[in-house]
Amino acid sequence: MGVRHGGGADPVERGFPHLETVRAAVTALYRRLSYDTVRTFDTSVSPGDVAFADGDDLYPGVQRVARVMARHLRLPDARMIVSFRDMEYAANVELAAGPEFFVELNSRFKRHRRDIGAALAHEVTHVYLHRLGLSFPGTRDNEILTDTAAAYLGAGWLLLDAFRQDAVSSQKLGYLTPEEYGYVLAKRAALFGEDPGVWFTSPQAYEAYRTGRTRAERDAARPPLAAGGWAGRRRYALDRRLALAGSGTGAGAASGAGAGQGYAFEAGPVPHVSFPCPTCHQRVRLPVRGRVRARCGLCRTVLDVDT
Repeated sequence: MGVRHGGGADPVERGFPHLETVRAAVTALYRRLSYDTVRTFDTSVSPGDVAFADGDDLYPGVQRVARVMARHLRLPDARMIVSFRDMEYAANVELAAGPEFFVELNSRFKRHRRDIGAALAHEVTHVYLHRLGLSFPGTRDNEILTDTAAAYLGAGWLLLDAFRQDAVSSQKLGYLTPEEYGYVLAKRAALFGEDPGVWFTSPQAYEAYRTGRTRAERDAARPPLAAGGWAGRRRYALDRRLALAGSGTGAGAASGAGAGQGYAFEAGPVPHVSFPCPTCHQRVRLPVRGRVRARCGLCRTVLDVDT
């Protein structure tokens, strides 16, 4: 499994093209790890722990950073054997039973050492997910899962900080866009009260984080959540009225309700609405009966909902 290196003459993909897969990855993490285990990752990898000066000895320094990542991801018995070679990808790891895992880094990291921590964050997360037995079908989706897990569990802010652009070149590591990294980091920041913005050395990374944070904040302000704005609430009320006009005729999903809004209604003697949890994105299902407080059964987020 390898982390992709983008940039150079190729334009860096921007925006949120993989957002649904990213959200599915967050849900999968909670389902596999549980709320309690996710909460143990409340402290991110420290910038000082992965700092790599040009004057440091290369191989001892690489092994030190690899050990930092292994400890952070609860892999105390895993031994990361890191080497360098010329290759297309930024890095690669051979997944096996362990306890030794062989990680290859692109030879260019011998000269650009500041991004070694980012590359190792992705590869060691591959090992962690392999140990958990958690994967998505297809290479693309599985790599998105890996980037999302790295960011959500406190190691992947380095992958966003590796995004840099100037007038003649650009660099990005991983499969998420910069804004998608920002989105996941903002979700983590909301959960743990963390501000990763203070760690970024790349101004482009900080701007992408701000854009991702704005998108993440919108998740918490979508109807039927009570924090939804006036326009959203008005649209929700209209959709609810249209969808449940025939609610006495029997149960079933109300077709077309909330298309593109995330919520859906079920008609019946007791109408229900379902919508994604703004934290873990698992769907929450509630009876339609006005203002209620509910707790997501997966991530335990308490939701103020106006159904």
